Amino acid sequence: MRPARSCLVLVGALVLAACSTTAFHSTWKAPEAKPVSARGEKVIALVVSANQASRRAAEDALARELTRRGAVGIAAYTVLGDADLKNEAQIKGAFEKAGAAGVVVLRPVGKEKEVYTTPSVYMGPSYGTLWGGYYPGAWSAPQVHTNTIVIVETLVYSLRQNKLVWAGESRTTNPSDVDAFVQELAAEAVEAMKKQGVLAE
Repeated sequence: MRPARSCLVLVGALVLAACSTTAFHSTWKAPEAKPVSARGEKVIALVVSANQASRRAAEDALARELTRRGAVGIAAYTVLGDADLKNEAQIKGAFEKAGAAGVVVLRPVGKEKEVYTTPSVYMGPSYGTLWGGYYPGAWSAPQVHTNTIVIVETLVYSLRQNKLVWAGESRTTNPSDVDAFVQELAAEAVEAMKKQGVLAE
């Protein structure tokens, strides 16, 4: 598990073609964590990106998803104003002034390209016979496809305890847009936290 930091770099390639699929391949929870509920609590959606427009769009999407799930989601930029995003004291003061109970952080840690060819069906007509079937089609170039896989670290902090409660690393294939990406990521994170007893039903 990487050292948890309360910061986030926005995924640089969120607007891609095709459908997305998200799955957490590693998760962690604080050993002493007890089931908690964020219902009615103010929770900051934090996104850090050099691209201000992208950061705000992602924070808005995450805040909406937090609110949809019962918390009072707050996009970080709405309480930070012109604060220096690298100034910990300023950010801490702004979050405390907002009365937030927690922060949800998304931090992309990598992006991969996966190249594959269309799977062959050996019982199909193009393979059934050598003459008039497989040959001469075998000389045609196979169909090559590329998937973009975005790896994201999700962190959940309790500000009242200044403590990391839960963390997970997910892989999303071909994220289509910010809203759909964040919604899918949040849904998978909530399910993972419920299974691990972090979130109260």
